[in-house]
Amino acid sequence: MREAIGMIELSSVGMGLASQDAMLKAADVELVLGRTICSGKFMNVVTGNVAAVRASVAAGLEAAPDSVIDHIVIANIHESVFAALGQSVQLPDGKPGAVGIIETYSAASVIEAADAAAKSSAVTLFRIHLAMALGGKGFVLMCGTVADCHSGVEAGAALVREKGLLVSSVVIPGPSIELYNEYI
Repeated sequence: MREAIGMIELSSVGMGLASQDAMLKAADVELVLGRTICSGKFMNVVTGNVAAVRASVAAGLEAAPDSVIDHIVIANIHESVFAALGQSVQLPDGKPGAVGIIETYSAASVIEAADAAAKSSAVTLFRIHLAMALGGKGFVLMCGTVADCHSGVEAGAALVREKGLLVSSVVIPGPSIELYNEYI
């Protein structure tokens, strides 16, 4: 059951694997992602019920306390986050009124931003990119009306800004078809 998501981003591959092992042994969770990411880091993403995800993340943090860069647990995760993580979102033909982008310094914080954006407005999350070929950063792309993109981007950016992890937040009204098609 995907009612919550948890993630730990670590500075070490070895500690990332140790953390993953602890996470999977601690609770009945599903591993969504467990892999190396740019600049020699490692990330573990799990899903399940809220209590299991909290227990799993707690065990993972305990297994690698000196290697943690960032971590999250989000209860009642917006269902569109998983499709955007898998880059399996089907968008309608034609271009949207706007594209919104939130870029963060950590992979974990971009998931928080995406969830906040989806919960705050009628945007469609269509891509969450975690750390690869980005120096460990993350970004989320969303589309919708100009107003919805502004609302979603501001909600997600505000959350990440509080943590000091916001790189940029942008809304592009009436994006060129080439820009839009590049990310579909």
